[in-house]
Amino acid sequence: MVRGMRRRVIVIGGDAAGGSAAAQAKKRQPDLDVVMFERGRATSYSACGIPYWISGVVGSEAALIARTPEQHRAMGVDVRIRTEVTGIDLDRREVSWRDLDAGDEGREPFDELVYATGSVPMRPPVPGIDAAGVHGVQILDDGVALRAELDSGRVRDVVVVGGGYIGLEIAEACRVRGLGVTVVDRSPTPVGTFDPDVGEFIADAVRGEGIELLLSEEVVAIDAGSDGRARAVVTAGGRELRADLVVLGLGVRPNVRLAQESGIPLGISGGIAVDARMQTQVEGVWAAGDCVESRHRLSGQRLVVALGTHANKQGRVAGINIGGGYATFPGVIGTAITKICDLEVARTGLSSEEAGDAGYSFVTASVDSSTKAGYFPGSGPIRVKMIAERRSGRLLGAQVVGREAAAKRIDALAICIWNEMTVDQILSLDLAYAPPFAPVWDPVLIAARKAFEAVEVDVRNL
Repeated sequence: MVRGMRRRVIVIGGDAAGGSAAAQAKKRQPDLDVVMFERGRATSYSACGIPYWISGVVGSEAALIARTPEQHRAMGVDVRIRTEVTGIDLDRREVSWRDLDAGDEGREPFDELVYATGSVPMRPPVPGIDAAGVHGVQILDDGVALRAELDSGRVRDVVVVGGGYIGLEIAEACRVRGLGVTVVDRSPTPVGTFDPDVGEFIADAVRGEGIELLLSEEVVAIDAGSDGRARAVVTAGGRELRADLVVLGLGVRPNVRLAQESGIPLGISGGIAVDARMQTQVEGVWAAGDCVESRHRLSGQRLVVALGTHANKQGRVAGINIGGGYATFPGVIGTAITKICDLEVARTGLSSEEAGDAGYSFVTASVDSSTKAGYFPGSGPIRVKMIAERRSGRLLGAQVVGREAAAKRIDALAICIWNEMTVDQILSLDLAYAPPFAPVWDPVLIAARKAFEAVEVDVRNL
C-alpha cells in the first residue's frame, strides 16, 4: 500500500473506460483513494456524438457529457483535468504528470493503475499533414477546435481523407452546414468493413447528398499557403482539391506510447494485452477501452475495436475487479451501426472477407424488402445480408442497409450470432409484427429463409 495511505488507484484517461473504472472501483470500495488524470477539459463524454454536434443536430457541447468532473468529484474521485500523464514508473509504482495550463509537474504513487488512454487519429506520412487547418476528430477538444474553424466563416470547401464511419459522419455534418465537401478514400467502396455490394448503397447515399466521393484514390500531399494553412489536397491521380479545411477520417490507432515506454506488454494487434478481467501482464496494472486488444468470438482474432460500448463495459469490468468483485469481458463480435445521410447501415459478426480470412467456408443470402408493411405510409427499402457457415448453417455475419427504422434490426442478429444460432433457428423466431413496424414476414426472417435455402442447396451438392 502506498506509503501508509489508503489504497491508491491511478486512472489515466477520464472518458468512457477510465470514468467507468473509477466510478465502479469507488462505488464498491468507498475507502479507495482514486485519482483520475484527463488531458482534456471534459470527462465521460460521447465522442460518437461529436459529428452531430458539429452539424447542429445536437444543440450543445454540454449535451455530450454524461458525467462532468464535478460529478465525479462528488462521488469521491479526485479528477485532474487538463493534466497529462507523461510517464509511468512500474518499479517505483508512480506516474509523472504535467499541468497543461499552469505548467506544473509532479509525481503520484499508486497501488493499482488503470491505463485508459483511448486512441489517436491515424495520420498518414504525407507532406503537409501537420499544417494548420488539418484536424483529427477523436476527443471532445478536437470537436471543439473543428467546430470553431467551421464557425469562423472562412471555410467554404472541406476535404475529408478517409471514408469510414467518422469520415462520412463529418462529411455529412459539413454538408448540412452548406459547405462543399469531398471525401477521398483509397478503397473501392466506403466503410470497408461492409461487403462491397452493401458499400455501393452507402456510396450512392453519400453522392445523393451532394458530397463528392473519390474512391480508389489516395492522398499524397496537403499543400499549405504562405500562412501555413492547408489550401489544397493532392491525390495520386493528379487531382488538386481546394481545401479550406482538411479532416482526417482514416480511423484510429491505440494510444499505447506510455505503455510501451514503461514496459507494459502489447498484444499482436498493437493494443495492450489484457486477460478476461482486463488486467495486463503487469501485476496491479489494468487497461480498458480503445487502447486494448479484444478477442473476436467468431474468428478468435485479437484486434483493437474503438467503440464506446466496449470501452464502458471494459472499464466497468476493471473497476469491479479493482473494487474487490469479479467480472470478465467476454469478447466482441463486431457489431456497429451508423446513419450516413438518410441511410442507416449496420453490421455484426464477420464480413465475407473476414469469414474467409478466418478459415470459414460459407454461403451468403441477400434480400430486399421494406421496413414496414408495403402499404403503410412511411415504409422504406431495406436490404439484409446474411453470411452462414456451410453445412452447419450457423450465422457468421449480417449486414443491414436501409431507410428509417431499418438498421436496429442488427441487434436481433447480433444476439443470434452471440448465441451461435443457425439460420433455420432464426427463421423460426417469434418476432413482433404490426404494419407500422414490419411486413408480416420481417426482413430478418426472409433473409434467414433465403440463407437456409442456400445452406440446403449447398449440402445437397456436396
